[in-house]
Amino acid sequence: MKRDGNITRSVAAMPKNWRYILLHAAAAALFIFLLQRFALSASLESALLWALTFGGCAAGLAYMQTHR
Repeated sequence: MKRDGNITRSVAAMPKNWRYILLHAAAAALFIFLLQRFALSASLESALLWALTFGGCAAGLAYMQTHR
């Protein structure tokens, strides 16, 4: 995002960015949970741990992309 001195433009864009980050994290977590639990027959605890890990990584990547 360019810094052009227009603070209202960047403030107005914030909710859209956070929504994108959360959606990206949720989609990644759901995908890896379903993959681990049903395709690879992992235990519930293991699948949840992997989902949390991948969701966090996806949120970090989406955050970096929105602030590029």
